[in-house]
Amino acid sequence: MADIMNHTEQIEIWRKEAENKIAPFLKRIDEVALANQAKVLAAFKQNRVSDHHMNPSTGYGYDDEGRDVLEQVYATAFGSEAALVRNQIISGTHAISTALFGVLRPGDELLYITGEPYDTLASIVSGPKGKDTGALSDFGISYRHIDLKDDGKVDFEAVREAVTEKTKMIGIQRSKGYSLRPSFTVGQIGEMVRKVRELAPHAVIFVDNCYGEFVETIEPTEVGVDLMAGSLIKNPGGGLAKTGGYLAGRADLIEKCAYRMTSPGIGAEAGASLGTLPDMYQGFFLAPHVTAQAVKGAIFTSAMLEAAGMMTSPHYSEDRTDLIQSVSFNDAAQMIRFCGEIQANSPVNAHFAPEPSYMPGYEDDVIMAAGTFVQGSSIELTADGPIRPPYTAYIQGGLTYEHVQIAILGALGSLMREGLLKN
Repeated sequence: MADIMNHTEQIEIWRKEAENKIAPFLKRIDEVALANQAKVLAAFKQNRVSDHHMNPSTGYGYDDEGRDVLEQVYATAFGSEAALVRNQIISGTHAISTALFGVLRPGDELLYITGEPYDTLASIVSGPKGKDTGALSDFGISYRHIDLKDDGKVDFEAVREAVTEKTKMIGIQRSKGYSLRPSFTVGQIGEMVRKVRELAPHAVIFVDNCYGEFVETIEPTEVGVDLMAGSLIKNPGGGLAKTGGYLAGRADLIEKCAYRMTSPGIGAEAGASLGTLPDMYQGFFLAPHVTAQAVKGAIFTSAMLEAAGMMTSPHYSEDRTDLIQSVSFNDAAQMIRFCGEIQANSPVNAHFAPEPSYMPGYEDDVIMAAGTFVQGSSIELTADGPIRPPYTAYIQGGLTYEHVQIAILGALGSLMREGLLKN
């Protein structure tokens, strides 16, 4: 195998040791996948999914039964009253924006209790100084966040002091994003819900669920969350959805979000599915398995990079609640080289070398290795991060466990050959 993979004997030793160490944790992931597959299959059967539901609609998309049934499937699988699943939602950020603008009104306040959200939310809550971009602040909607405590937990005393009658929405970011804090499990989110209900019973509890779907056997809407949002080119699209996003939660909130997505008076009744439904249906059916492949890859990545002397989070033995595996490098050169090798071991655009560059919504240059079949798809193997200390790359996705293994082994081999990793 060493000759095929073009890596050193030392890396092959690390690989064998890693596979032995992680075997029981991979088995646990298989059990999660089995439970989630059963849940999704039951949702398909309960909603009587038929072949005619794959037929496309055009124009206004009125009476698109396939689109409407797909939303019922999502709602059933996620244990929510309703869902909005549309190809017109272009990203996770767009889904989050739809949720915020759909629910909040002038004079309301959005309060994030899980620390400062990742960079792209900044442009939603407040546009560039002196420029009207239609951000929340331009409509008189205020925003604050509560920093996490030193132990990474929510500071509920600070939340208690911050909550007012204006606090219309409490925001929770499940995934770590571009930070080193742990991602929050659904159980932890459930505890947040219980405490928030005591402190702010009038507030809508919203969760950014990106990267988290099907990593655990329950979703935030099953522990009392009012509204959550995510992207179809992450977990729930199963690697097949070419675009799209979703919202799931209380029926009254989904209705408001639908009015924001299209227009008041139209809401969820319009929006042509075109040819997207087969991929969205089949992708959601495959999502538990594909997500499990990506999580297995993350566990392998943690074990291998730890063996190579790097700092990773979470540890390979920790319970998982999202796809993201972070690794901190010694310097920018090591980080850039590693991400370049992930690109070089991709099925698409492997002959291109990613370079750090400006990305909308981010303060620092970002390097992004993403040789994916679907542009920007985070359920496919990617590695990216802002070029700033502590030089942390965020590795996520992988349609197959085997692909993740090949890419990580190749990256370590390259670092060693270039003298950026000691044998």
